[in-house]
Amino acid sequence: MIALRKIVLALIIIGAINWGLIGFFRYDLISSIFGTNLELISRIIFALVGISGLYAITFFKGQRTHV
Repeated sequence: MIALRKIVLALIIIGAINWGLIGFFRYDLISSIFGTNLELISRIIFALVGISGLYAITFFKGQRTHV
């Protein structure tokens, strides 16, 4: 389970960096790495990042807030 969380976190970080590059510089790192010939692989990576984001919601389950 710890390995899955690390993979999910890595995918979220990759996605966040890619969205930051798109937002600031209009540069899509994932698409530029895999090119237009491998568009399917880019879409799979984007889908995995999205699923990872949804899974990351469970990271908040059971956390206690300390004020």
